[in-house]
Order: sequence, then structure tokens, then C-alpha cells
Amino acid sequence: MTSNTVSELECQLLLKAAKDLLAQGEHAQAAELLLRARERHSTMLQAHALIEHHGLQGAFTNMTGLNCAISEQDDIFGFFRSHPSSLNPLRDYFADGWRTLSELMVLLEQVERPLLATSSVLEFASGHGRFTRHLVKAVGAQKVTVSDIVGDAVAFAQSSFGVQGFVSASAPEQLRWPGQYDLVFVLSLFSHLPRATWGRWLRVLKDAVAPGGLLVFSTHGIKAAEFHHVGLDAEGFFFTPSSESQAIDGQEYGTTFTSPEFVAARVAEEWGPHSLVHQSMQHFWNHQDAYVLQKPRG
Repeated sequence: MTSNTVSELECQLLLKAAKDLLAQGEHAQAAELLLRARERHSTMLQAHALIEHHGLQGAFTNMTGLNCAISEQDDIFGFFRSHPSSLNPLRDYFADGWRTLSELMVLLEQVERPLLATSSVLEFASGHGRFTRHLVKAVGAQKVTVSDIVGDAVAFAQSSFGVQGFVSASAPEQLRWPGQYDLVFVLSLFSHLPRATWGRWLRVLKDAVAPGGLLVFSTHGIKAAEFHHVGLDAEGFFFTPSSESQAIDGQEYGTTFTSPEFVAARVAEEWGPHSLVHQSMQHFWNHQDAYVLQKPRG
């Protein structure tokens, strides 16, 4: 029976039967039913959670050594689950987080600041942990702090991965940093900010970086703009109030494209002309440009 021939009712019955088998200690038989239920979008996360919790055949934790819990509110997982090119959303979701870790490690090696030698990391705009779980495996939960505007995302990361966390703010100037960090990693936030807060967030994030530390962030650059047939304005900027997020208003968190010249100008204004130590075009996912800023030691 394939995922295309299993009805919604049948999927719910598969889940119920699997739960009954688990209660009876029949784990192998339960796994067979749950793997079938995991193929359907409507029961995918419920079946996944049971497989992972009981360590059944097909558990991603057994293959990866990660905590593979996924929140029902995870917009990024929802993106994979609904995308027509994703034939295996769970595998694609976990692989994407691993790819991000690999690309971050390569980027930091290029500036001779290895991730594994980093004493503390703030993952800002962290979401529900697509990347966090991989970061924790690499450096340890004790080194990792997460922050997001969505309180549920922070709470999920804290309870699932054992990291420190705090809720962000809509207005950059309202945020009070609980500390400073050797590395602040901001993946795909500046690719969503409107012009009104783009430079302000860049300025405020400087206070989160320890002296001598790094800020790494990504943007939708020229290649992404061309791919999406977007024309930048005279300053090299474009914003539309639409994104994959269901939790944040589009005017606050939409989709943004910026030229390298726009980014360099804002960096010079907010951090100083010598703070940009490295940039790598199309670095993350072959789609987003990466920038590395260093805060002066004194």
C-alpha cells in the first residue's frame, strides 16, 4: 500500500493500531504500521514522533545520533513537507540542517576561526531547531544559546536540545542581550527584513558579539534576485511582505534581496569600514550570500 492509496481515515487507524501494539510491547509490528503512516503528510509528524520516541526501525536518531524531535509549529519543516520537489520531507529537513553546519564550518575555516574552537555561539533567529540540533552535536549544548521572536520556538529548543535561550523583540532597540558571544550566527534573517529594520538589526547585533568575536549572517544576493526575477532599486534593495513564516507578520518578516554593495554600505555605517573580514557569494544552499564581520578587541 503506497502513500497515494492510503486514505486519511486509514492513516488514523494505522496510528491507533500502532499505539495499541506499542502498549502491548509489539514494537516490530508497530514500526511497520508507523512507517506507512509516516509517508502521509497528515500523519507524518505523529508517526515520526512515535518512531523516534521508541527507537523503532526507521528512526532518524538511530542513524544520525541527533535529537530528531520536530515541532508541529516548525515553519521550515512545513516548507519541506509542502514543497513539490521534496519527496522525503523528513530526510530533506535533517539533511538541510547538516548541510548548513558543513557550510558554516567551511566559512569559519576560511577566516581561521574553527567552529569547534569557538567558546560560545548565539544562533539568532533560530526557529524550531532545524540547524540547532546539528550545532549542539558539534560543539555541545553548554556552548549554545538560541533566540527567536517566536517564544514557542525558543522553548522547544531549550526543552529538546538543552540549550540556553531567550525571546527576541520586534523592535531591535528593545532587545537586551543576556551576554556576549564569540560567534553570533544569523542565518536567513537579513533575507527577510524590511528596509526599516535592516540596518537597525545590524547595529544592535554588534552588542551581542564579544570583543574580537564574529558575526556571520546571510542574505539573498544577486543570484537569488535573478533566479526569482526580482529587480533591485538604485540602492540594491528589494522587499516583499511574504515568506514561509506563518507566525510573523509579513510587513515585519517578508522576503528581501540585497546587492553586495548595499550590504557593504550598511556594514560600513553600522560597524565601521574595516569590520567586514570575509564574504562568500552563494555560500549557504548555493542560494544565500555569507558575510563575516569581526568586532574590534578594544
